[in-house]
Amino acid sequence: MSDSGTVELAYERRGPAGATPIVFLGSLGSDRAMWLPQVSGLSADHDTVAVDLRGHGESPVPTGPYTVSQLAGDVAALLGRLGIESAHVVGLSLGGAVAQQLAIDHPGPVRSLTLLCTSARFGEPAGWTDRAAAVRADGTGSIAAAVVGRWFTAALAHRDPPLVERMREMVTGTPDEGYAACCEALAVFDSRADLGRITVPTLVIGAIEDPATPPEHQRLLADGIVGARLRVLDHAAHLASYEQAGAVTAAIREHVDGAEQRSVAYATGMRNRRSVLGDTHVDRAVAKTTPLTAIFQDFITRTAWGDVWERPGLDHETRRLLTIAILTAVGNEHELDMHIRAALRAGMDADRIAEVLLHTAVYAGVPNSNRGFAMTAAAVADLAAQAALDAQTAAAQATG
Repeated sequence: MSDSGTVELAYERRGPAGATPIVFLGSLGSDRAMWLPQVSGLSADHDTVAVDLRGHGESPVPTGPYTVSQLAGDVAALLGRLGIESAHVVGLSLGGAVAQQLAIDHPGPVRSLTLLCTSARFGEPAGWTDRAAAVRADGTGSIAAAVVGRWFTAALAHRDPPLVERMREMVTGTPDEGYAACCEALAVFDSRADLGRITVPTLVIGAIEDPATPPEHQRLLADGIVGARLRVLDHAAHLASYEQAGAVTAAIREHVDGAEQRSVAYATGMRNRRSVLGDTHVDRAVAKTTPLTAIFQDFITRTAWGDVWERPGLDHETRRLLTIAILTAVGNEHELDMHIRAALRAGMDADRIAEVLLHTAVYAGVPNSNRGFAMTAAAVADLAAQAALDAQTAAAQATG
């Protein structure tokens, strides 16, 4: 255990460095080998990090009970230890709960989420506490067959007995205390009230034959997370990452690559937005973002500022003047005042703005342009007053 209460998780990292890593978090009773289909399919061109959660695989097994928040804290500590500032996080079942909690408690490094066969609440607590007691009494081997029976459809179990046996051995190999303590974590886990705080691009994947977390669990997640997309797979049960390995791997790739493109557009848009409107205004707008407005903030930053304002056909000064003209024409006084002041702060001469307003008066109407002139005069006066105050403050400091 570290001073912060976290444990140093075991992991395996494959793939080229440089790209945003994809971090895989597994189900209850699994180790990082459960992600072999996805790691094999993605590591040729993506940086993959498959993790053993606390109490699983080669990770430490402190005495329980655990909480999902503790498990998420372990993952956050691992990202910090590896120097990963941004990651796409993929979680299945228990791992999906940990991924949700990571995005809620430690959102900074989470660039996107893929949540597979998981839930915001895993049923009544008694079932989990009873299972924890059974494992502590009789070991994980006593429940392995029943667990793996929920992982795969009957058709796959009939078709591939060696795979089923490997998975039983995986469950049996999970430390008794680690498994039981994670059962206790799931008993009290409930993210439903916090789903609105998750604002990163999220893909939710369910399986039509999953008896542990049926598709209605994934629909609840997709409805609660801003902008989340839902996909439900046929011919798969709880461990869809194996039974529909190709489809799951392709879906993760598409989602991650799309999130990367969105991230680049967002970063470009934020740079342009700050350049045009100033840090103070943008910081104030970002600080006021709520789960309700987050999707619009993302949209406007990527599309208006990251796409249109980035196009090479017009320079930013021309775009500033066009924006002032259009806002004057449509009478949008709030946005007009903001853009006039931003242009003046950036060093644009008030006479150029006056020419735009005069031209707009001819083609869009005198009253709106008259209001634009009044706003410009007020903005010039305010900036002059602020400059005089700054000069007085500097002089007082120099003589004091």
